[in-house]
Amino acid sequence: MANILLQQLFTISLFTLSLSTHFSLSFSKQSATIYDILRSNGLPMGLLPKGITNFTFDDSGRFEVHLDQACNSKFENELHYDRNVSGRLTYGQIDGVSGISAQDLFMWFTVKEIRVDIPSSGIIYFDVGVVHKQFSLSSFDTPRDCLASTISVNNQLVIQSVLKRLSRKLGTPNSHLQENPIAFL
Repeated sequence: MANILLQQLFTISLFTLSLSTHFSLSFSKQSATIYDILRSNGLPMGLLPKGITNFTFDDSGRFEVHLDQACNSKFENELHYDRNVSGRLTYGQIDGVSGISAQDLFMWFTVKEIRVDIPSSGIIYFDVGVVHKQFSLSSFDTPRDCLASTISVNNQLVIQSVLKRLSRKLGTPNSHLQENPIAFL
């Protein structure tokens, strides 16, 4: 009878310990900010704009960040953040990036991957499909303010604005230009 009682006590203790460990791990994962998660994966906090509180992160490294509005931040170049930014986080890199674009000269390029190969090099790479842009890692040490974006990354608003101005100058109906802007340009 004493052995059965000890076994039950041991089983209850083990179950309680397991449950408390699970809750403390869940709590610590939930209380971490997206900036803490970036830092713990060998990436600088400033890859995402300041003030993000609404995000999801799962055990596979998949994350999604929700911003109040699309916005731009100025680093060495300008970065554009859509309202939703997502990707898969592994140590030293984010692949499958969606929702971030980088400006180079006057063109916007969709960022597909961000990585830090060797942290001591002080360089971070942004894969924009055609090339890998490199930036100073220290530029991304702290999250930057993100100003509301009035231009969409695919330049639709710019095209619309240019077409309206051209239509006024040429005396062409605006609706015709908006239907086939590429043919006109």
